[in-house]
Amino acid sequence: MYLEAKETARLYTLLSDKLGNDTTEAMFKYIDNKTERSVENAIQTLATKDDIANVRKEIGESKVDIIKWMFIFWIGQVGATLAIILLYLKK
Repeated sequence: MYLEAKETARLYTLLSDKLGNDTTEAMFKYIDNKTERSVENAIQTLATKDDIANVRKEIGESKVDIIKWMFIFWIGQVGATLAIILLYLKK
């Protein structure tokens, strides 16, 4: 961290000699604000443990719904197959 601060101070000195103190300070503030907003946006998009738990809960609920509909489908298929067999045997 010390080396980074030292490099930043050197860069500030070099730029203020070329651009002036006001311009250099405005540029550093702009970079700091941009970096801060970028970090805040990255933090907001990260998933937390609660988010992961909610996703797992939703996956579990959807599995239950899929299994329920599979049984309904199978019962309908068995009923249709039995009806076809019974119609065939009556003839």
